[in-house]
Amino acid sequence: MTVVTPRLPDPGTVTMYSTAWCGYCRRLRTQLDSEGIGYTVVDIEEQPGTAEFVEQVNGGNRTVPTLVFPDGSAATNPSLADVKARLAN
Repeated sequence: MTVVTPRLPDPGTVTMYSTAWCGYCRRLRTQLDSEGIGYTVVDIEEQPGTAEFVEQVNGGNRTVPTLVFPDGSAATNPSLADVKARLAN
């Protein structure tokens, strides 16, 4: 099993690990768009090794959306307010 080590997102942006069918992911993308927050979407069902990374971050669960921030930290299904607060630091 190959676990992908994510490239850190640029300052002020996030990387969102997602799936095509995830309603929570679609909602968060819409909210990020409305706030002008940049993001890169990684579909864990299409990109080899990324599902394993999400499992590693989430105690063995493939929970999406999982976001990675420029400081290397991660959050699972965060609110828009959480994202904005973490990017402000």
